[in-house]
This record gives sequence, C-alpha cells and structure tokens, in this order.
Amino acid sequence: MSRPKKLPLASVLEKLPIWTAVKGEREAIYRQVVFGDFSRAFGFMSRVAMQAEKLDHHPEWSNVYAKVDIVLTTHDAGGVTELDLQMAKFIDAAALQCGAVDGTPKKQPRPKFPPKKA
Repeated sequence: MSRPKKLPLASVLEKLPIWTAVKGEREAIYRQVVFGDFSRAFGFMSRVAMQAEKLDHHPEWSNVYAKVDIVLTTHDAGGVTELDLQMAKFIDAAALQCGAVDGTPKKQPRPKFPPKKA
C-alpha cells in the first residue's frame, strides 16, 4: 500500500481550526484536548487508539491527568498528509463525544461569560 503524499501545511490548518503548526523545523500539527477528569481523557485515548490501528497511523501523544497533548505527522512523507487530516477530524469528533472542555478553536477568542451588562 502506498503512503499518502505530503500536503501543504497551511491548507491543512485551514480545515482544522483547533489545530496549530508544531514549532520547529518539522512539519506536524498539534492540539491539546482537556477533559474534566482522567477517566474521560483515558476513554478518549482508547477511542483514538482504536482508530489509529484501523488507519495504521498513530499519533505522538502524552497524557497528564485530564490533558492529552497530540502531535500528528506522517514520518515517511516528511510532513502532514491526508492520513493526518483524517485522524485530526476523528480526534476532534471523539473529543466532543468524550466531553472535552476545550472545543473552541484556538484562532478565535473564547467568549467571556456572563456577558458584561451595558
């Protein structure tokens, strides 16, 4: 099976508003997902792990209590590919299904609640 070709990083990030480019020289995308507790974070990671096995495409990640840091890249392509885009979309959906508390895109400011009275 041939591996997908590298995609322009800017075009991938346009489709994934919650993700950012990894700082440094390598082309990869990053997202942190925050949950209310460790159990939800672990359940989320289990879902993602099963999808990673299906796609044969595995994230670089770490978990500390309710936070999961995720980096996606296709090493043999030297950057981000369609596999990373598919995986990121799955991760975004799974995060919402598992109760992530950080679903607002990082490129837009979060609204302040309650709104100030005029």
